Amino acid sequence: MAQEAGADTIPTSGGDLLIHPVNHASLVLEWGGKAIYVDPVGGAELYANLPPADAIVITHGHQDHFHLQTLMAIAGDAKLITNQEVFDLLPPALKANATALANGAEGSLLDIPVRAIAAHNITADRMNYHPVGVGNGYVLSFGDVTVYVAGDTEPTDDMLALTDITVAFVPMNLPYTMTPDQALEAINTFKPKIVYPYHFGKSDLSPLETGLGEGIELRMRNWYA
Repeated sequence: MAQEAGADTIPTSGGDLLIHPVNHASLVLEWGGKAIYVDPVGGAELYANLPPADAIVITHGHQDHFHLQTLMAIAGDAKLITNQEVFDLLPPALKANATALANGAEGSLLDIPVRAIAAHNITADRMNYHPVGVGNGYVLSFGDVTVYVAGDTEPTDDMLALTDITVAFVPMNLPYTMTPDQALEAINTFKPKIVYPYHFGKSDLSPLETGLGEGIELRMRNWYA
């Protein structure tokens, strides 16, 4: 598949992984001639210049991560992995191609291993936004490269215990997820090789520009074109 303008390339043992930031919390990962959509929302037109979805992962049911009309327009015969909340909202045609994973469970999409990581708030006055046990982050393995898409979360024990992560997509916007300082502390704990801030809205990302530990590459991309 041809690389789209704006896609980033990550070499893997199974060929290049192409990363396409789309908008806010939506992205597309291309590998081995297949396209994996992550939290696709915003209407089918956002994806018109990208390869069709072969697989889709959805972290949770909030409207900036799950939009049924967009999903129905782009899904086709794609396989889906979701949390239970989203699985229960799918119409029968999509549900037939979907698997729900609980926090900590493992599955696969297109022979790509997928592990669900707990995604929730930890600060007392934010717990109503993302309660424990509902949302997922995901770790996907592309050959020798691991990609962590955090979803909506603060630094959970699952996140902080991650190891050997190549690429991490980490959210930060109040009051729903993390402050940039929380994100910085978490990133410096689980130490991905490359970090993409996403789902950040108008957050001040300057702490990440100066505070990342040695060997961690910061990739700032335009998620709000």
